[in-house]
Amino acid sequence: MNEGIAIGDDGRHRCSWGTSTEDYVAYHDTEWGFPVSDDRRLFEKICLEGFQSGLSWLTILRKREAFRAAFAGFDPVRVAAFGDDDVTRLLGDPGIVRHGGKIRSTINNARCVLDVVEERGSLAAYVWSFEAADERPDEAATIEWRRANTTSPESVAMAKDLKKRGFSFVGPTTVYAFMQAMGLVNDHLEGCYVRAEVEAARAAFVPPVGRPG
Repeated sequence: MNEGIAIGDDGRHRCSWGTSTEDYVAYHDTEWGFPVSDDRRLFEKICLEGFQSGLSWLTILRKREAFRAAFAGFDPVRVAAFGDDDVTRLLGDPGIVRHGGKIRSTINNARCVLDVVEERGSLAAYVWSFEAADERPDEAATIEWRRANTTSPESVAMAKDLKKRGFSFVGPTTVYAFMQAMGLVNDHLEGCYVRAEVEAARAAFVPPVGRPG
């Protein structure tokens, strides 16, 4: 069995991180790596990756429904209109991570998303413009490279551009985790049963095309 692969209670081979809890099994099997073009889901993930900084993704995943309720379903139009009263409300919400800087960052990033949508047509069109074909020579080299790296040239480029646009909590590592989760790369390891499903979904996916940047 390849390093990094574990057998779940159901006998299926998965990336080892995706077997540790029921929450991770469901997230790994049905969400992580499948391509996403919905602006709300993309905005949500950018925000939650920011909230994860210094914490585990499991902590955020278990609070995700509370985050959705607190941030108006991550509708960027509604979040962009949040003011000081909303910040106070969110700081008092025990269901989310009560970090003032991350809360204000989410509101700020919603406003930045609206600028991106106005310019590019959609957040999805902007995000998917950073997808790039692997330049490594074969699958084994690709998997080994990704196991050893927490950023990519594309995540570095996107992070740089996001910061230029005024976004915060969007460093290259955070952006790479976002890209992994939203399907811009397939980082399920060889031997994981979900890898082929994600690859098929990516092959059938038509990246959204907006106005050129």
